[in-house]
Amino acid sequence: MTAPPSARRHLLRAGLLILLIGRQHIAWGATVIAVRLWPAPDYTRVTIESDGALRLRSTRTDNPRQLVADIEGVDLVESLQSLASQLRTDDPNLAAVRVTPAGPGVARLTLDLKQPVRPQVFQLTPVAAYQHRLVLDLYPQHAVDPLDQLVAQYMRDTDASSERAARLLGLDLSALREPGTAGAPAAEDPLGQLIAERERQQPPATAAAAPSAPPPASTRRGKTAPPGSSSGTERLILVALDPGHGGEDPGAIGPGGTREKDVVLQIALKLRDRINSTRINGNPMRAYLTRDGDFFVPLNVRVQKAQRVRADLFISIHADAFMTARPQGASVYALSTKGASSAAARWIADKENAADLVGGLNVRSKDATVQRALLDMSTTAQIKDSLKVGTAMLGEVGRVGKLHKPQVEQAGFAVLKAPDIPSVLVETAFISNPDEETRLRSAAYQNDLADALLRGVVRYFQQNPPLARTRTL
Repeated sequence: MTAPPSARRHLLRAGLLILLIGRQHIAWGATVIAVRLWPAPDYTRVTIESDGALRLRSTRTDNPRQLVADIEGVDLVESLQSLASQLRTDDPNLAAVRVTPAGPGVARLTLDLKQPVRPQVFQLTPVAAYQHRLVLDLYPQHAVDPLDQLVAQYMRDTDASSERAARLLGLDLSALREPGTAGAPAAEDPLGQLIAERERQQPPATAAAAPSAPPPASTRRGKTAPPGSSSGTERLILVALDPGHGGEDPGAIGPGGTREKDVVLQIALKLRDRINSTRINGNPMRAYLTRDGDFFVPLNVRVQKAQRVRADLFISIHADAFMTARPQGASVYALSTKGASSAAARWIADKENAADLVGGLNVRSKDATVQRALLDMSTTAQIKDSLKVGTAMLGEVGRVGKLHKPQVEQAGFAVLKAPDIPSVLVETAFISNPDEETRLRSAAYQNDLADALLRGVVRYFQQNPPLARTRTL
């Protein structure tokens, strides 16, 4: 049966409309909202944010010094051009960025590399203020080891000899002693030789290394002997400072636009300088930062870094926020394995534990078994020591500003779950309160807060000196 002319006209119009809609969908696709580059010693991140999921057609690394990615979408070439202008000369991994057409609706992103990398490419679904994100993480094939980084930094910033630096850091140089020479060094620079030997023997590291095993009981923290007493020599007291958030994760944002990730890094850097110039009972202190710039570090990696350098204390620095501008005051938190001490503590822990979702974690690279084991290893002794240092800090912080709670609160903070390191999380003030946001931006308040935190650290170690530790390169 033949359709009447009017029906055929309606069908023809409907078909044309479908074709036009389909063509428009193919032609316009997702719109790029922003592109961002985040250079860091650990890795360099390239982020492409769009209002719809982009399709990565292919990636290849035929040349070890080059990564090529073909991305489907319209006007991507023009939208991605600003990546080149964001490239910094001090980026440790990326040398150049080029964007060229690679066919209809396809942009080719070519990344020239400074060293061979292990790329991770993944999609992130909308979360918080972000829409769809396509992420390229460029991890060096030979990953930066936190302990190597610590040793190099200490040797660069002090005039200590190789032998004395190794002794202060608790590094064992026995592998480089000649047999039968009563401990005489086998080289003029045994520490440098040990690092070089380790680099030769170490296989290429993966981007997501498993956490270091907990130290044996004989080397864990103790409270009965002064620092270095086991060897009769001075001993370096190491404090891991963890500025919260960073990179893709700005943290809380104040009513005036102040970003949590910026102010906590400034406070951490000030505290680092104070720690590095302080001695306790004749023993030098040293600070190690989990991040010293604006880049994202997953929560479990922050814990791993502190464990790798065998830190004596872990301090995570944050700025609190709430849905209204009324709350104010600083808080100190320790870990709890039995539930939060208050509804507010639980709310804060949930907020901080969501940092990986906002910052952008490649969940496919995570070993769920390793993660679960890490989070189940926390011990009663660690929590007991964390409450002590938290109490010492809270008393000092209360002298320079208001306290939100007069006692140390507890909750299940993922970043505090190193089983062998006393760990606290400091919420320096409520960035959501306009008055406290102004204070957080103030260098005077940042200095006062860093001084208070240092006094709390010193007070804690004077009363609870750590036993000697051995760090293995």
